[in-house]
Amino acid sequence: MSDQQDRIMRLFIEEAKEHLDTLENGLVDLKSTMKDPESLQEMFRAAHSVKGGAAMLGLDSIKTTAHRLEDCFKVLKDGPVKQVDQTAESLFLKGVDTLKDLLKRLEGPFGLRNEEGEKLVQQVMPVFAQLETHLNNLAAGKVQPVPTAGSRAPGVAQTAGATPANFAGEVMVLLKEMLQVFKQKESAASRQELAAVCVRLYKLGAKFESWQNLVKTARGAIVNPKNSYKVLAPLVIKELKEAGDLVQGGKVKTIAPSKNLLLLAASPKPTVPAAPAAPAAPAAASKQVALPAEPKALVRLLLKTFNKKQLSEIAKLLVHAIKSSS
Repeated sequence: MSDQQDRIMRLFIEEAKEHLDTLENGLVDLKSTMKDPESLQEMFRAAHSVKGGAAMLGLDSIKTTAHRLEDCFKVLKDGPVKQVDQTAESLFLKGVDTLKDLLKRLEGPFGLRNEEGEKLVQQVMPVFAQLETHLNNLAAGKVQPVPTAGSRAPGVAQTAGATPANFAGEVMVLLKEMLQVFKQKESAASRQELAAVCVRLYKLGAKFESWQNLVKTARGAIVNPKNSYKVLAPLVIKELKEAGDLVQGGKVKTIAPSKNLLLLAASPKPTVPAAPAAPAAPAAASKQVALPAEPKALVRLLLKTFNKKQLSEIAKLLVHAIKSSS
């Protein structure tokens, strides 16, 4: 591979990782994501971008997997599906996991071999078929969950026998990682890191709905910029650690987020400005947003926070400000 090809490949890998983070964060609480058309559009674009990049580089297995994900997100974005459930979340995450596996192999010292890529694609195709069937059932009003490896059938009790041998230990490893991030300066980037750890905790307890609901609540509290790390860290770490012990002890049904955690996870109420905004500023300027210093992270935040009309106004104001200061 030439130096130029190598640079292009590395750029694709880095961008694909960012797109996978977008997909995972949206899938952890897909029910909430469904209520935000912009978030669904962002997830669809993420899968589409990975597909397009892989196609240009001749990475057929990654292209095929991303394409199937794109198709399923298109059903959510444009189709008649009004609600989703735990099974849909689990199946989507399985597809994303395969994409992550392919990308990890591509990044490895030996690259992604065609035969191993094809094998992973063959393994995940039934998952996408099951997901499409389930989405169609949801669209038709048939909301009975489809049993999968990552979700239990209705009426089946969660037992200690289904618990991973060292569940509590695996939870502690991730909580130690989370604690290190909590020690960092509060920023949109570090909150994104914490949310990514929540995704891994969520998938770790894929068989346990009460555990996943707790992780969703913890993630909701973490991504709320009004909550300081000083308040979040002891509460989130303590509740997840205790819940991990409960899972290990076969007491899954007793897991529930505390009132304090639920309050922190509640959506922040819009801030009412004390005085009218300046006439030249766009309407969205009254919304308080913590801006990251890193340019790419800033662009992603702006795209997620504002609509096209607002972004156009912001761009005009920036151009005017730059010209005035020169």
